[in-house]
Amino acid sequence: MKSIDSTGTSPKGSVAARSRLATRGCVGATRQRGITAGRLRLASLLGAIVLAAGPAPAQEILPTTGIDLPVLGKIAPRQAKDIPASPWWSIGGETTDRDFTVFRHYQKYLGPLGAKSIRVQAGWAKCEKVKGVYDWAWLDEIVDGSLAQGVRPWLEFNYGNTIYSGGGDTGLGGGFPSSPEALAAWDRWCRALVGRYQDRVFEWEVWNEPDLSKKSTTTVEAYVELYLRTAAMVRELQPRGRIWAMGLAGRVEYADEFLAGLKAKGRLDLVDAITYHGYPKNPDDTTLADKLRDVVKKHGRAIELRQGETGAPSRYQENFALSRLSWTETMQAKWDLRRLLSHRAKDIPMNLFTISDLHYTQASSQPSADGVLRMNYKGLLATNPDQTISHAKPAYYAAQAVFSIFDGSLGRVAKYPFTTTALRSLALTGYARQGGAGQVVAYWFTDAPPDASLGVTRAEVTLPAGKFREPVVVDLRTGLVYAVPQDRWEAAGAGVKFKALPIYDSPLLIAERSALPL
Repeated sequence: MKSIDSTGTSPKGSVAARSRLATRGCVGATRQRGITAGRLRLASLLGAIVLAAGPAPAQEILPTTGIDLPVLGKIAPRQAKDIPASPWWSIGGETTDRDFTVFRHYQKYLGPLGAKSIRVQAGWAKCEKVKGVYDWAWLDEIVDGSLAQGVRPWLEFNYGNTIYSGGGDTGLGGGFPSSPEALAAWDRWCRALVGRYQDRVFEWEVWNEPDLSKKSTTTVEAYVELYLRTAAMVRELQPRGRIWAMGLAGRVEYADEFLAGLKAKGRLDLVDAITYHGYPKNPDDTTLADKLRDVVKKHGRAIELRQGETGAPSRYQENFALSRLSWTETMQAKWDLRRLLSHRAKDIPMNLFTISDLHYTQASSQPSADGVLRMNYKGLLATNPDQTISHAKPAYYAAQAVFSIFDGSLGRVAKYPFTTTALRSLALTGYARQGGAGQVVAYWFTDAPPDASLGVTRAEVTLPAGKFREPVVVDLRTGLVYAVPQDRWEAAGAGVKFKALPIYDSPLLIAERSALPL
């Protein structure tokens, strides 16, 4: 398909030339006002972040303008294997079952990203191309290759398999297996899958977005039956395994009817969590989670909610969620950051969609099959036409900073009030590191979706519960860490007040320096 937009392509030329491109906006501006040592250091650090992409051509990380604080350094990325525990973050590794992305191409970027788990669609149709014969080689590569880097896979039972009559469809929006022969084959494959990986995989998701399909085989009642037979088998083979329902696209009534159906059969105990998806224009919109919490409460059982799939594209695309909108790689980084932290503020674990750009081709058994390549640019890694990795996008480094800081040792403070002189709506959440290592406060403007602007405004922010000895400001989008001079903060009752604090539509942190990986 002809490209509609060229936004986000990597500049060609030498490494030095790419570094100059990355810092031009910063250095060029300083020449008019006199170059200061601090600004030169900012340019140098941004250049270092760009060059950290490794062998792939690096996309520039544009500097934030108007932050008049001394630069201390940047957030040190942490490999997943070096993070002891982090229950909050997963990265999407979807569609390898249909070869829309290739694990070996993005594998070397997985561990350094810092997410502790990865969502993988196990792909019945890819595993069983001949009746009764299973090919596990491709899935072994993903499971073992992820675990070797400290990343725990969670597997999804999906989709149908057309080698069986009534076997359902092999892609999103397709039908469930429905014939007696196909359901028996589904049972055998699911049992073989759990049996093979039960010593390495402990979370299982049953299907993906069943509420999208309009086929007669995908009614709520049919999903209840499919879920029951699959989840009961997991409980039998792996009693301590966790079973996640739905991967809901967004129809709250579907979730309500599903839970009612299970409750009527006395089997709500088979649901450890409900996964749901969502792609709102404003990434701070978590109303779907609020509605689902009400539905779960209505059915009288404590069931965890997990955001199972959400992310923004990095350029214009004609298809898929958030399509036909103007996007840049900077806007993607802002959107993903806000989406991650808006879910963390509600204690909802989140899977960021997705690690690599996706090359969708419609398989013959999928609805609306036409063989046309459709690109989904929501990856943190940009791809070449052959699906190899072109470069890590700014969103990769932004997510890496979040995963490095917001691990299992950083807990949310339940009540963390604030006041501000800012004229725009501000999101602000406080966190505290275990062991008294200090507080971390995330904040950003929340009244509109992120745009491509890079300038900050300044306002006072008072934190009545704030406890700081050596506060710093962190720009998560760039990874840069700034000192806060003594004249820019002061005691305010039992808390603190920050003066002329930089704020924009991308998350920044006020943090105790000792609470950060530097």
